[in-house]
Amino acid sequence: MTVIPQGRTRRTTLTGVLCAVVVAGTGLTGCSQEDPDAGTNGVGRLPAEQIQARTRTAAESADAVHLSGNVVSDGRTYRLDMRLKTDGATGSVTSGGVTFGLLRIGEQLYLKADAEFWGQVDENGKATGAAEKLDGKYVKVPQGDPAYKRFSGFTDKDVLLDGLLTLHGTLTKDGHHKQSGVRTIRITGGKGTGGTLDVSLEGRPYPLRLVRAGGAGTLIFSDWGKEFPLEQPEKSETVDYGKQLPTS
Repeated sequence: MTVIPQGRTRRTTLTGVLCAVVVAGTGLTGCSQEDPDAGTNGVGRLPAEQIQARTRTAAESADAVHLSGNVVSDGRTYRLDMRLKTDGATGSVTSGGVTFGLLRIGEQLYLKADAEFWGQVDENGKATGAAEKLDGKYVKVPQGDPAYKRFSGFTDKDVLLDGLLTLHGTLTKDGHHKQSGVRTIRITGGKGTGGTLDVSLEGRPYPLRLVRAGGAGTLIFSDWGKEFPLEQPEKSETVDYGKQLPTS
């Protein structure tokens, strides 16, 4: 039979009592809980407003990002899959079941789509009229055309992120989570009604997942700072339609 020294028994009992007091006073489930912010970049310890400021700064300073997901605007849903950087972008947008590609190099914007997008097909689905010429080609979008302003917004990293990374209402923290295996701290606006944003706790505090207010879409951000090439399309694959694109 092992004899436990009386002093050790008292210390053990005292520790148990202190643990019970701490748990009762803080709502914790045990005295040995791990710090969820241990080994992170530390933004999880900041107030929600400061977390938002840090993640905006990180996003603005990044050279590139891959953005994918859905955006609802003016009653229309757009499926985005875009790689963005300061001097251009490449990717695709799907709306109303029709997908078109976008490529911007500097100020020059190209749109690539099939005949269905241009709205000129016969009963057999064959391209007719202008659509026959534009089908599957990189079409230069004139800067004076209304389509330029509408579509270039999907390719402008700074404008797009500034409009998206906004939560409405009072900001609060909503616990620790994970996005694609990366630990995050979640902040919400208006207790979730104003949107939620997951911010990386590893490395720079980049935004990783955004749920927009009012069911206006969910977006995933990845490949922050990862360079990608932008190449002018071949002349044989390019169509310059002049000052204004054809309308369907």
